Amino acid sequence: MTSFDPRMLEALVCPQTQTGLSYDADAQELISKRAGLAFPIRDGIPVMLVDEARKLD
Repeated sequence: MTSFDPRMLEALVCPQTQTGLSYDADAQELISKRAGLAFPIRDGIPVMLVDEARKLD
């Protein structure tokens, strides 16, 4: 399993809101609080597609 490099957060934004993201290491997701979405990280690569994101409760 390839790990996500948290330094990538400096360059990534939510594709829906263009706002910053937070990293949930346990769930291997990038969280957009404003959009209410969690983007999965697969094999160390964030999947920044709204269609692939999980809605937050």
